[in-house]
Amino acid sequence: MIAYVFKRLFEIVPVLLLVVVATFFLAHAVPGGPFDRERPLPAEVKVKMEAYYGLDQPLPVQLLQYIKNLAQGDLGPSLKYPGWTVNEIIGSRIPVSVMVGSLSLLLAILIGIPVGVLAAARPHSWLDRVPMGLALIGICVPAFVLGPVLSLIFSSGLGWVPPCGWGNPVHLVLPVLTMGLITAAPLARLTRGELREIYNLDYIRTAQAKGLSPLRIRFVHALRNGVLPVVTYLGPAAAALVSGSFVVESLFNVPGLGRLFVTSIINRDVTLILGTTLIYALALLVLNLIADLMKVVLDPRLARKAP
Repeated sequence: MIAYVFKRLFEIVPVLLLVVVATFFLAHAVPGGPFDRERPLPAEVKVKMEAYYGLDQPLPVQLLQYIKNLAQGDLGPSLKYPGWTVNEIIGSRIPVSVMVGSLSLLLAILIGIPVGVLAAARPHSWLDRVPMGLALIGICVPAFVLGPVLSLIFSSGLGWVPPCGWGNPVHLVLPVLTMGLITAAPLARLTRGELREIYNLDYIRTAQAKGLSPLRIRFVHALRNGVLPVVTYLGPAAAALVSGSFVVESLFNVPGLGRLFVTSIINRDVTLILGTTLIYALALLVLNLIADLMKVVLDPRLARKAP
């Protein structure tokens, strides 16, 4: 198992390198540049700025220099924010996205898994049809629709929370609720589907024949195996939440990594685009590895099957 973990960790390096190369050429293929403004810069000033940041070099030379700096942990200077490095900008945004994403993930787990267990225990009843119907709506409704609806209800209608902003714990309510509900919806349906299959297996019938309580059967014997696909789903879902949501952070004016990524694309800030993309890719790889290790903890038989 230790060899498997080290193998997965070593695989992160070539994947990140591939992400850097693809993102680098895609960012340069987009028309426009970081120094293009509504009022064009004088030609000589633009030439000097491009020379200062090394943008006058051929793209392969720029890419090799970026990879060399990246190996030393340097993401380079921001092309749009003079005096700021990409490390400093991203470092100030990561705690915001991690806090919002972690709370959203916790909310999704506390809602999705219990609702799925309850629906699986009472199939075809109102305890199954109503929550699964709402979960289906949650899957179909995108964040840019659910967010304004929640803001309309809880902010404009009831006046309980501010519609957007940052700096106060109450500002967490709407973005956390939006991302948490969107993640809880597929989580509930996935949990319900897996448990319905497990309830028909022989070892569950054996546990029932031994007289074990329904709660012990559902939450100890059945849920331990039924939660394995749920953990697999939570890997990329957690990466998306913890790294920041592009839409939700822009909707509610949250100064996180997702909003920074959108801004960097608008500004054509290549180094900032590369930095935020790397953070997203690294978060996805690491959290997927953690999800795989959690599956091994829940089912030790998987450790023997690991390559």
